[in-house]
Amino acid sequence: MSGTIFGYTEAEVAEFGMTFLLGGFMLYMLFIIGELAWKSQAGRIGTFVLFFVLAFGMLGFVAKAIIKKMWGI
Repeated sequence: MSGTIFGYTEAEVAEFGMTFLLGGFMLYMLFIIGELAWKSQAGRIGTFVLFFVLAFGMLGFVAKAIIKKMWGI
């Protein structure tokens, strides 16, 4: 039985990792950004800038997943 991991194919394991594990990691990164804003006493505008700039890359990843789902790719 080559190509399987605990009864799952490599594609199924990769899909699980890309959706749930990476999604959890992205939530953790948002927590880190919030902690950074709080410890640096950034204020409202500073906190907004931190979240906007540091989380902008995550927005592209989420948009890609939404577009794939809408188009059925």
